[in-house]
Amino acid sequence: MSESFLDALKVRVLLADGAVGTELQKGELEPGGCGERWNVEHPDRILAIQRAYAEAGADCLTTNTLGASRVMLEMHGIADDAEAIVRAGVRIAREAFGGRPGFVLGDMGPLGRLLEPLGDLSEAEAQGALSEQAATLIDEGVDAIIIETESSLGELGIAIAAAREAGAPCVIGSMAFDVIRDGADLRTMMGVSPEDGARFMTDAGADVLGLNCGKGIDAAWAATAVRRYASVSDLPTMAQPNAGLPVLENMRAVYKQGPEIMAEALPELLAAGVRVLGGCCGTTPDHIRHFRAMVDSWNAGPG
Repeated sequence: MSESFLDALKVRVLLADGAVGTELQKGELEPGGCGERWNVEHPDRILAIQRAYAEAGADCLTTNTLGASRVMLEMHGIADDAEAIVRAGVRIAREAFGGRPGFVLGDMGPLGRLLEPLGDLSEAEAQGALSEQAATLIDEGVDAIIIETESSLGELGIAIAAAREAGAPCVIGSMAFDVIRDGADLRTMMGVSPEDGARFMTDAGADVLGLNCGKGIDAAWAATAVRRYASVSDLPTMAQPNAGLPVLENMRAVYKQGPEIMAEALPELLAAGVRVLGGCCGTTPDHIRHFRAMVDSWNAGPG
């Protein structure tokens, strides 16, 4: 696209896509399975999901590469396929737009192991895996790199540095907060507050402050997090809330908050100043279609 992702979000709220993982789990992906390998084994299924989001009105599609680092894929015995999986993920997302304008966000997620000294993952191993993933995403021409579902500042910092070193035109840091203290506060699994996360990401060189996933993070709580980000940083924000809390049905997590109910809190999130709006676990193309109408109305302004 001639217009950059960062330039676009300065003039209008952008609509991102919804969940891919929970969409895959509606099909044949087993719990704990590697959905990223479907980029090369079942590309048609990934394309169908992302095409549905594009047709629902998404301005941005996130590559199916959240867990496609060498470290994560090693757990599934396919570490040597990392580059092919990442490249396929970018190409599928671009194809899903069908030639229409749209931004492809290259997805990088948690490594699945704790950094030393809390865990057994060395900083050098983390840097190598994240640098490889970031470089491949940039080589395939993504419009931005989004580092999602992070709870640890250490890993997030390494990932932001890797994205910057790879030459990313835009870096989005996105943290996963949980609602804690009987619904009174937000913290990541590692105890990071929205304010501390925003300060860290700003200082580390992120261009956009995001949040996604997390226990209890619906659109209303996402608005709270966005306001708390804005209280300590002037960077634009991105929010991808879940479709409510999941319930377990037939050994699968099912999200019950439908598009109409979830959309009720979107005016609060838009008023909080979010510049990129999407969905995380449990959101579907139907959710994004509802969001599209509200984002269009917001962008049009009064009257």
